[in-house]
Amino acid sequence: MADIHHAQGRPGIRPARFHLTCLGLFLAAGSWGLYWIPQRALEEAGMTGGWGTITQYLMCIVLLAPIAAWRWRKGKQTGLGLPLAGLLMGGGIVCYANSFLLTDVMRALMLFYLTPVWATIIEVGLLRQPPGWQRAVSLPMSLIGVWVVIGEGTGLPLPQNAGDWLAVLGGGMFAAGAARVQVSRIDGVFPVLFAFFIYGGMFAVAQSFFLADELGPVPASETWIALAPWFLLLCVGFFLPTNTMITWSPTQLGTGLFGILILSELIFGTVSAAIWANEPFGWREISGSTLILVAGTLEVVLAPGRQDPGPIPAKAA
Repeated sequence: MADIHHAQGRPGIRPARFHLTCLGLFLAAGSWGLYWIPQRALEEAGMTGGWGTITQYLMCIVLLAPIAAWRWRKGKQTGLGLPLAGLLMGGGIVCYANSFLLTDVMRALMLFYLTPVWATIIEVGLLRQPPGWQRAVSLPMSLIGVWVVIGEGTGLPLPQNAGDWLAVLGGGMFAAGAARVQVSRIDGVFPVLFAFFIYGGMFAVAQSFFLADELGPVPASETWIALAPWFLLLCVGFFLPTNTMITWSPTQLGTGLFGILILSELIFGTVSAAIWANEPFGWREISGSTLILVAGTLEVVLAPGRQDPGPIPAKAA
């Protein structure tokens, strides 16, 4: 990771690996803006969004468990020792997904995507990494872009109900989890990915008891069996690759930049909905997406090298 931590205050000379990581995160997070397509098909087949989230986590745990067992036998880190990072990142996404069951879609999106604010606060307040001057431009620009794309009719993004607060909690947890990953001593990519799914999965199951009415009845066994191959395909071809990139990138990019680049989900979602769902795509969508893109570009191109806060002791990770 030393090749990424270059001299302070010298933007524009970052290695190719840094830019590839930024692009990878942008595309991985953006691809979640396309997830509404298979999710709609799953819901029509009888798997509601809430139960689909739980199934996603549990199936990924099953697929990753043999690798975790092999790593444990070899004395390598499995991710079980990263409960806080896994709970924050994995649980944050669960809160985000379940917030749609309790509030309007647009409000959930608006409130969760305050994540760049929480990421910057954490970066400055806890990690002692003051962002460069460009953050004063890119942060408000990205938030204005979010509001322009999806804020019509919602007014200021102030929480008004339980679903709103769940979305806010999800964004805060996700940003805090990214910061925890950034400062944790991690042996490769696998541990944080397994921690994300196993502790996030536990959180999803625990939360299901409090949201039983909103989740609705458990799908019939025939539904689980019929959809199992599709969930397996999604896990191998989508959930695991994208979440590998998303959970690993904070160690390479820092929490603040991470928080802005994940806004690509809104761009991909807006464009895909316009193409395949005949959703509106006018000046608001074009202007807001452009603001988000410009904000991300400013961060990638102009941000000075961040100072590594250093790993925390493994026993505390």
